[in-house]
Amino acid sequence: MDGTQLQQLAMQVAAGLPAVSRTHPFGPEHDVFKVVGKIFLMATEAPGAPIVTLKCEPPHAAALRQEFPTITPGYHMNKQHWISLGAGPGITRDLVAELVLNAYELVVEGLPRARRPVLRHTGTGSWPTAETG
Repeated sequence: MDGTQLQQLAMQVAAGLPAVSRTHPFGPEHDVFKVVGKIFLMATEAPGAPIVTLKCEPPHAAALRQEFPTITPGYHMNKQHWISLGAGPGITRDLVAELVLNAYELVVEGLPRARRPVLRHTGTGSWPTAETG
């Protein structure tokens, strides 16, 4: 999977989640995905390569950065709570989908209960994967 495919997959997964909006607050070259007004994913280029920046718990982010050379601290975001993901060895469709869902869930968990979207269930016991949409 190249960087463009990585971005397209991440944006497709994000757009399919409940209460998600796609905005461009930083200009047309930055696709920003929010749930109830809170950012969980941004797709852009940096430096010159397509990346996806995602919310991530610090221990998980540290482990991912150790395992994958193309996962780095969040580009132009808090380096502890965000990661940037570029195409590279080990970056699979399932990993990208999992990281998008994880970022979404982290933001939803931080919302007041009354503002949390109703989470749809696939009937498979989990969120949709890259294959199931």
